[in-house]
Amino acid sequence: MSLPVVAIIGRPNVGKSSLLNSLSGQMISIVDPTAGVTRDRVSTIINRDDRYFELVDTGGYGIVDSDALEEHVENQIFQAIGTADVVVFMVDIREGVMSLDTRIAQLIRKYDLNIILVANKADSPKQIPHAGEFVKLGFGEAICISAKSLVNRAELMDRICDELDHLPKEKPASAVMKVAIVGKRNAGKSSFINSVVGSDRVIVSEVPGTTRDAVDVRFEKDGQQFVIIDTAGVRKVAKMKDDIEYYGYTRATRSIRRADVVLFMMDATTKISQVDKKLCHLIREEFKPCVIVVNKWDLAKNFADTQDYADYLDKVLVGIRYAPIAFTTATEAKNTQSVLDLSAELFKQANTKITTGKLNKAIEIIAEEKAGGGRKKGGFPKIYYATQVATNPVCILMFVNNPKLFDNTYQRFAVTRLSELLGIEEIPIRLMLRRRS
Repeated sequence: MSLPVVAIIGRPNVGKSSLLNSLSGQMISIVDPTAGVTRDRVSTIINRDDRYFELVDTGGYGIVDSDALEEHVENQIFQAIGTADVVVFMVDIREGVMSLDTRIAQLIRKYDLNIILVANKADSPKQIPHAGEFVKLGFGEAICISAKSLVNRAELMDRICDELDHLPKEKPASAVMKVAIVGKRNAGKSSFINSVVGSDRVIVSEVPGTTRDAVDVRFEKDGQQFVIIDTAGVRKVAKMKDDIEYYGYTRATRSIRRADVVLFMMDATTKISQVDKKLCHLIREEFKPCVIVVNKWDLAKNFADTQDYADYLDKVLVGIRYAPIAFTTATEAKNTQSVLDLSAELFKQANTKITTGKLNKAIEIIAEEKAGGGRKKGGFPKIYYATQVATNPVCILMFVNNPKLFDNTYQRFAVTRLSELLGIEEIPIRLMLRRRS
């Protein structure tokens, strides 16, 4: 059974994103004074006294979008309403009833929904009496709140849970894997996600920078729950036009850290850029399993075949040579499901538990092949034994005579050979050195 859905709707700039962040206790949606920041449906799971529900933030109804995406935003709002069990209809107590508020009221009356009217920005007790005029919208008295200062947050949560009380309580299944998809703007990340989940879950447009928030999309495959994270397209910090682009960038980088596997998307029609190299560095620094997804392969003109492109990547992206490469055409759903299967295989490798015997046999081979690694100031590097201390990433702790004797070249050699000897060549290994007592 799917979780109950609570959708927050309203005209632009009434505080919907602030409310989602307030009720979840996390900075999930981007909040900015600019109207129309939210475009996609941004959601999170809320738990209150063992009542779980999915809370959904939506774009402002009636927004005049700077990139002419009004129709796309409106479609996402209607999808949210269509799946909702409860609608939180938000208005601005400081501005009173506006014409867009009336239009939204007329719209949602057509649906058989439980509707909670919320008057936001009630930062002062003097404003509370003004809430009376919202009764004319036809949904009873409004709950006066301030999403930013948490005024009446508990009251609103209680009301939401009361409206859901007739539904059975159920704890959501834990996601077996979180996959973040990152890349430059307009590489096809949103098209890829819609292809995987089989619906228009996120907005797809030729306009660069359409996605702003990091959007968690939960879906089921083979009876298991997965989360795939759509992120804002990244470009050079110096070229970012405003705070919104910067917030999108920070959420994209944070998504790399919280993912189990990263899909690093390339546009086959453009050259590898400094932005790609920076993302490569971030993925490597976080020791994340990664699939390099070369999208728009049907449009690639400058490469003879997939091997030609793989050789090109090997020259320009040296930091994640362990990552397998997949070629896709997301708009036609070509090879997208197999990328997800490959991600699951990498996740399995990243959770490999290696026996001490197998690990130390590999260490013996490495020590013999490196033959001491050459004399350093202070002696020869020597490995005594090793043990695995963590998974995802696989972390190997080597006990040695002196960590300072093991330079970067030696450590890269050891990691490469460990990957080969242990049969986990497609994932990163974190190597740690400790002097033996």
